Amino acid sequence: MKKFNFRKVLDGLTAASPVGSSGGGSGSGAGGSVHPGGTAGAAGTPREEIQETLTSDYFQICKTVRHGFPYLPTALAFDPVQKILAIGTRTGAIRILGRPGVDCYCQHESGAAVLQLQFLINEGALVSACADDALHLWNLRQKRPAILHSLKFNRERITYCHLPFQSKWLYVGTERGNTHIVNIESFILSGYVIMWNKAIELSTKTHPGPVVHLSDSPRDEGKLLIGYENGTIVFWDLRSKRADLRAYYDEAIHSVAWHHEGKQFMCSHSDGSLTLWNLKSPNRPFQTTIPHGKVQRDGKKPESCKPILKVEYKTCKNSEPFVVFSGGLSYDKPCRRPSLTIMHGKAITVLEMDHPIVDFLTLCETPYPNEFQEPYAVAVLLEKDLIVVDLTQTNFPIFENPYPIDIHESPVTCTEYFADCPPDLIPVLYSVGAKHKKQGYSNKEWPISGGAWNLGMLYKLKTSKVFEKQKVGEGKATAEIVEEDPFAVQMMYWCPESRIFCVAGVSAYVIVYRFSKHEVNTEIASLEVRLQCEVEDIITPEPETNPPFPDASSQLPPVKSLSGSTNTVAGEGTMKDSIPCLSVKARPVRMPPGYQADLVIQLVWVDGEPPQQITSLAVNSAYGLVAFGNCNGLAVVDFMQKTVLLSMGTLDLYGSSDPYQRQPRSPRKSRQFAAEDGMLCSLASFSFLLINNCLSPFSVVSVKGSRKLSLPTDLKTDLENRENSFSRSRSSSVSSIDRDSKEAITALFFMESFARKNDSAVSSCLWVGTGLGMVIILSLNLPASDDLRQSEPVMVSPSGTVLTLKGAVLTFACLDCMGTLTHQPYEVWRDPHSADDGDKTRKRKLVMHSPSSSQDMGDHQFAVICSEKQAKVFSLPSQTCLYVHNITETSFLLRADVVTLCNSVCLACFCANGHIMTLSLPSLRPLLDMNYLPVTDMRIARTFCFTNEGQALYLSSPTEIQRLTYSQEMCDNLQDMLGDLFTPVETPEAQNRGFLKGLFGGSGQAFDREELFGEATAGKASRSLAQHIPGSGGIEGVRGAAGGVIGDLTRARIALDERGQKLGELDERTASMMASAEAFSKHAHEVMLKYKDKKWYQF
Repeated sequence: MKKFNFRKVLDGLTAASPVGSSGGGSGSGAGGSVHPGGTAGAAGTPREEIQETLTSDYFQICKTVRHGFPYLPTALAFDPVQKILAIGTRTGAIRILGRPGVDCYCQHESGAAVLQLQFLINEGALVSACADDALHLWNLRQKRPAILHSLKFNRERITYCHLPFQSKWLYVGTERGNTHIVNIESFILSGYVIMWNKAIELSTKTHPGPVVHLSDSPRDEGKLLIGYENGTIVFWDLRSKRADLRAYYDEAIHSVAWHHEGKQFMCSHSDGSLTLWNLKSPNRPFQTTIPHGKVQRDGKKPESCKPILKVEYKTCKNSEPFVVFSGGLSYDKPCRRPSLTIMHGKAITVLEMDHPIVDFLTLCETPYPNEFQEPYAVAVLLEKDLIVVDLTQTNFPIFENPYPIDIHESPVTCTEYFADCPPDLIPVLYSVGAKHKKQGYSNKEWPISGGAWNLGMLYKLKTSKVFEKQKVGEGKATAEIVEEDPFAVQMMYWCPESRIFCVAGVSAYVIVYRFSKHEVNTEIASLEVRLQCEVEDIITPEPETNPPFPDASSQLPPVKSLSGSTNTVAGEGTMKDSIPCLSVKARPVRMPPGYQADLVIQLVWVDGEPPQQITSLAVNSAYGLVAFGNCNGLAVVDFMQKTVLLSMGTLDLYGSSDPYQRQPRSPRKSRQFAAEDGMLCSLASFSFLLINNCLSPFSVVSVKGSRKLSLPTDLKTDLENRENSFSRSRSSSVSSIDRDSKEAITALFFMESFARKNDSAVSSCLWVGTGLGMVIILSLNLPASDDLRQSEPVMVSPSGTVLTLKGAVLTFACLDCMGTLTHQPYEVWRDPHSADDGDKTRKRKLVMHSPSSSQDMGDHQFAVICSEKQAKVFSLPSQTCLYVHNITETSFLLRADVVTLCNSVCLACFCANGHIMTLSLPSLRPLLDMNYLPVTDMRIARTFCFTNEGQALYLSSPTEIQRLTYSQEMCDNLQDMLGDLFTPVETPEAQNRGFLKGLFGGSGQAFDREELFGEATAGKASRSLAQHIPGSGGIEGVRGAAGGVIGDLTRARIALDERGQKLGELDERTASMMASAEAFSKHAHEVMLKYKDKKWYQF
């Protein structure tokens, strides 16, 4: 624990040198903390000793949980006993889902696509077959699944796998048509091989194609059904090593499904037909149907349809069997959506899907293939969704999906993470969200119910319900501004204590939501704000030395003082003026319980120029204010009185305090030059985008004087342009700043602080950060009494205080005199539509300082400010810079947040070069710097965010959110925090088949796979055929003690536990066999006594 005495620090400041760039640093280009020169004993100088408890030992980075829909799914598997579902993806990932909240993510190191998944039913293991011709065995009995064994095929390509129930031998079909057998326990290839030329008839001259299906007969485990792509079906006798029968069909086979009695099987074909075969007459199918084919009038065969990619044939004891298949639609309906067809008796039901079907599985009551299957649901994996159909109801409704996997319903544009919400908030959100459930879903429980624990979606809100739907002709107006969805959310701000939620949209709108438990029907209040540049014919002389390329920033109009105007009327004529991009619903709107729109604020067109996108947003419930800014200036709105308090250009916020004394210049000459040459301005031409790319995924393109916002296509080019333009947009040169005619508002923060140097007490303030590293403090004059808040106006005025940093300002925070994080003032939540009346219930309850500190804030505080390049800590009200840390010189920060960890506070940063860094507060000592997450996509840059207690998240793919932790304590306890995938469940007993069925219904002798496939009988497989690779993990908890005695003891203990479990199962089976033997002996003795004295002719 290191102590910092600020009195000693400040006493030595007179001898310290001025601030300079720090030398050295880590791979991220970070510099050290620097003490700036100053005068000791300044007003408000801290005299107390602050202890910083955080050290580098408190930090470690590891991934925790992944949420969302698996990106690019390819395979599906289900364990009917454990009731867990596995999904494989094209990127080599496996997602395992159980009961609502159970969600586990695994990743193959090779990144090869997952072709097929097979559960070892009720064994806590999973086999995956990948596109790199490797088989992997995953151990699911630990909270973080790991690979136990891998088997890499060298000479053949895997096409299909089959693992019989309660068998340790895996059948593997290959592209050459051969079938290999793998021992699951040792993952060693057996010497028993079914060669394609032995399986087909000798007279056949063509290759049958790859193996597309393998399954053992439900009637006899010693018979294997092999389906080849060209339509050949072979029923192979494993004991005699020969084909019992062969069947041929002139259409390619896609899948095969058995009847549970093992006498019939069904095939799906490429012409949209289903064929039903009987083992007694394999010469031709005894039934052929094309379910969706048109019946010809002349009695000919129905016309062909699209291929049926998969079929499942499931029987029921008390009803007709179910035949479920995907595909098979008629070619004459090319625009028809993908469908799943359910045939039950004579009824045919077609379920149309919103996305293409990847795979499906029928969920059955029993894991035994030789019993009535009794299907109860169908799990359908789509390209962008997972649905489960209820087969127990005649209309086949779907189950309501409880997983948070539909976050990609519309593209994710931004994320915020809150780890320490009030304890009463989550149950309220859950209860309100549950009321929004749609009608028409199955009333039964979600059937995938295995495992224990994790996370679920609480609430969903759609901002588009506030606006009118755009008509066909109106969409063109918005398209001039954005190429994305005009309702897309760009920024969010949430106050959990007051339950006020605010969003900023891509069409330059801000919506303030309030939370209510009651349904209301009311009109939505709206305001229009005029915040746009005006052009003046004042030309500032150009410097003598011109750059080699024209500075694109000179193509922009200058910033001029603007006054706010609300509810303006659109001017008539061809030029758009004073009209918003979207239309708010003017009629009363029904709002269900939950978040309800309280106010909509929209920026309007000015003189034919569209409003620029919002780059910063802040809300404070105690003040009743919302502030937002863009490249033109700042707007402050009172959402309690529904009035605009401030609408001002960025330069006018400085007043006479502008350190650069910039002059406006006319852009007309430069704009004409750009239009004539047809040039596209680079990202450097708009400083607000360069410094705010982490907040917004949009770039600006200027063509012939018109501006349009669009997503960047290449992150690398975007980041390079941004870095190359840094010297121009951040230069301290007056001439360079003068050319940067626009200065964006990039950060806003409401807090109780000292606005001026001479202040003796804190007051309400708004801190404003800009793209040029300038910090402006605005004073907020609120009514003295809260009773007058609804009637008296709020005054907003510049304080004259200006602070500077290098790079665009990203975040603010405030620490009290003891170094404790000071929370923003907030209003305690009250229902705005409560039925209770009376002054007591309607009076606001305000919390004006941090609840974590029981003492007063003292006579001074610390302001923490972080920009793209550096962090600074100021002492207030003296405004003395106590600490400076140059975070990076070669890159820039995408995200920075002041967070709490282990009852202390630190600054967490995410850099564009992939580094995650933490700095202590207030001393800004580096605590963590790890190159962890390369920014390979703009999606990561715009969605990465930190929160308290050492947690962070980002969008890892268009459909998935990855959570991670940078806390050593959470990494150590992660195993205990994760849910269990495997839970001990008794395997259901097989049905008693009866004496006659046992005698005549199947094979007369038991099938011993070990004797047939083992090395003693089958020999060893060729070493060059496949290579065994031991798994890198698989024993939970051994990683920390991998090389020592503790690791050996842990392995021995786990092995002993598994052996004890197997011995226990063996004892149970032995006892069951003994009971069965005693019953058989008793019955045999009774039969002997009955017929003991009878003659042969008396039987």
